[in-house]
Amino acid sequence: MNIPVISSTFFLTILLGIGLFFFIRASFKDRTIQQALAAKVPQDTLLPQLQDYFDRRAYRITHLDPETQEVTFEGFVRPSWFLAIFLSLLAACGWFCLALVLTYIYPALNRGWLGLSLLSPLAGWFYWQNAGRVEQVTLKVEAIGETSVVKVKAHRDELIALRRELPLTIIPEG
Repeated sequence: MNIPVISSTFFLTILLGIGLFFFIRASFKDRTIQQALAAKVPQDTLLPQLQDYFDRRAYRITHLDPETQEVTFEGFVRPSWFLAIFLSLLAACGWFCLALVLTYIYPALNRGWLGLSLLSPLAGWFYWQNAGRVEQVTLKVEAIGETSVVKVKAHRDELIALRRELPLTIIPEG
């Protein structure tokens, strides 16, 4: 291969490696958001449904403020085996591609570069160490006529699961 092709391939491989690094780092990033949800059920009916939902999801009440009527639930979110293995496989592909390019650039260390692929389990370990965490869900239920409004602060995925389970619709901001 000629030098311009090798150098441009090396440059693109480095850029893909940087993207892979940020993808692995983002796999455990905190994605807590605040959302207002509406339900066409009375507050007295909605509160037990929310309590039951969070009990089934292994959350427990850690704080109850009667003054502001806010409830804080807490639960441990386990890391995903699938995601840990998937990230390790992606890292193995990335290290292998870098090793192939380095083999062309430095042919004297022909097979030595392939050892870089042995670093790939570090991506899964890195994810596993940082993804398991205690998450909090804070909610406040207010009654407005026949409609109940729930103001929730939780992880994005938890809000999606909550809306899928209970008859809640998103209230647009503003």
